[in-house]
Amino acid sequence: MAELVDAQASGACVRKDVEVRVFFWAPRHLHLTSEMKVLFILHNKTGDIMSNPSNAIHLHEGDLPDNLDLGSIVAIDTETMGLNPHRDRLCLVQLSSGNGEAHLVQFIPEHLGGSGFDKCPNLKALLQDENVTKLMHFARFDVAVLQHFLGITLNSIICTKIAARLVYTFTDKHGLAYLCRELLGIEMSKQQQSSDWGSPTLTEDQQRYAASDVLYLHALWAKLEGMLIREGRRELAQSCYNFLPARAKLDLLGYDVSDIFAHRA
Repeated sequence: MAELVDAQASGACVRKDVEVRVFFWAPRHLHLTSEMKVLFILHNKTGDIMSNPSNAIHLHEGDLPDNLDLGSIVAIDTETMGLNPHRDRLCLVQLSSGNGEAHLVQFIPEHLGGSGFDKCPNLKALLQDENVTKLMHFARFDVAVLQHFLGITLNSIICTKIAARLVYTFTDKHGLAYLCRELLGIEMSKQQQSSDWGSPTLTEDQQRYAASDVLYLHALWAKLEGMLIREGRRELAQSCYNFLPARAKLDLLGYDVSDIFAHRA
């Protein structure tokens, strides 16, 4: 928590924990007309937004609950068994509206007692809703995984990694942890990145790690979009985002290495 020191009349000092909320509106050209709330809970810059985890993380099996409203821009990430969608199954989808809470949808195969990938109408509806912007980091992979396992085509996508590569050209570091540290002053732990996401029971550490990948994306995008506009590359970034569903299909067809736009294969 951010720390405030109040001087009392006696001269003694009392340290208080406070919650800092930042409210902002996205530019009109993004077609995001609703108010977006970003909740920062800064705890000595460790990035531990789950200091009070009782209501910060919600774990659901198979689908989002009915009537859940995550707003017009939703941060999304995935966890899989590996990096090959044809071999490594989708295990978890993380979502956040930017209010400091994360919803985790866990997929458990039928042979392990779960419902598989076919019974998630609420999640599919959100991912296919053109009025909901999907905010991701390295969306190319997440879009491919979601399209492959859920049998849908995503739309209205924003990728903070593409944004960073367009404006953070003075470095070759564009990972989420690096950008959160540089632009938001938040340190993210990556200790659970290579853990067993296929386990039917996720540990609290896994859930906290998964949640952290979506809790900061709204704030990060606000920073990066400002840089895109400043450098005159906002429209170019949008053109890249519009191409992502097709780029993901090309990856799934095996064109992830071969550049079909190159003169030579």
